[in-house]
Amino acid sequence: MRILGLDVGKKRIGVAISDPYGWTAQGLTTINRTNSEGRDIDKLLELIEKYQVSSIVVGLPKNMNGTYGPQAESIKEFTENLAKQTAVPINFWDERLTTVAAEKTLIEADVSRKKRKKVVDKVAAVFILQNYLEYISKQQK
Repeated sequence: MRILGLDVGKKRIGVAISDPYGWTAQGLTTINRTNSEGRDIDKLLELIEKYQVSSIVVGLPKNMNGTYGPQAESIKEFTENLAKQTAVPINFWDERLTTVAAEKTLIEADVSRKKRKKVVDKVAAVFILQNYLEYISKQQK
């Protein structure tokens, strides 16, 4: 039961994968977005097949008042296009402040600004996926 976690942004998609038991999330890669959404989805489909993913969780940014902004609508559209290409179930997860938390974690680890830019989306995907894994674990008890 591997779950893929995605932090979909305008420029990059952070990708995380769970361990086979669904206990922990590890950063997998960062996909640089292209002008062709199809290529981005193809890269994700390759990962879904390679890791035999059973479900996907996509971070959905809410405003602090709980409403959805333009970025959330863009992510929903991207996710709908991904869903047309795969039978793997896709869930959304509230990702408010995950990028901020990822950035803070990297700063505390003394990662340089240049390196942070390359990995912050992957780390945000780990935060999204780990929070989701903890949630589903509690639901199963």
